Amino acid sequence: MPRLEGKVVFVSGATSGIGKVTAEECARAGARVVLAGRRAAEGEAAAAGIRRTGGEALFVRTDVTDESAVRGAIETTVRTYGALHVLFNNAGGSSNADGKVTESSLEEFWRVIKLDLYGTFLCCRFGIPAIVRAGGGAVINNASMVGIKGEHNRDAYTAAKGGVIALTRSMAAEFVREKVRVNAIAPGAVKTERILAMIEANPAARKAVEVQPLGLIEPLEIAHLAVFLGSDESRSITGEIFPISGGR
Repeated sequence: MPRLEGKVVFVSGATSGIGKVTAEECARAGARVVLAGRRAAEGEAAAAGIRRTGGEALFVRTDVTDESAVRGAIETTVRTYGALHVLFNNAGGSSNADGKVTESSLEEFWRVIKLDLYGTFLCCRFGIPAIVRAGGGAVINNASMVGIKGEHNRDAYTAAKGGVIALTRSMAAEFVREKVRVNAIAPGAVKTERILAMIEANPAARKAVEVQPLGLIEPLEIAHLAVFLGSDESRSITGEIFPISGGR
């Protein structure tokens, strides 16, 4: 039996990169997948690609920083597929506008806090009750190695992802008796279009790769771990942070 057979999976930030690849892998594993993101053309194309290969997928245009949009996306998921079992909070990301706490802009601080931390909070706020109603399941938060170890010139992003890690542990303790498992993946630098563009534009960003002896991480590596954490194979795992560090 496919690893996610019978499960409904919601993936935020699914129009490209890690989210898109993870949605595809979840569909291959037998799940019905809802892809959420802000870019409609890319999201519809990603969902159509899954359907062409025999999977079930739906795109819902969603800004994870908008409470009503997140509520609506979760409601659409349950209305379409009857339940929600796995929530992958992937939407987020840093930028070259980040820097030292004494120098980076306040706008960039609030941008990443709102997108990475508040967006994860909102998706859990509306997603977890749906998972509870389905009899339990899994929440997977995409954090970052910087939330564990810190990194030069990434203070805002580090604060946001550190918050995601702390929230992961708190929610794991809060919802364990309702059979909701909450874990996080903490990648290093991943080979996505966004990261490659950052490295090209900013020599300082290249250090994120130089500290990884195994090089840039493939998005598929993150997707494989997300599928495992969403499946019943990980039924006894909760409150854990899984680094994929590239050897840093």
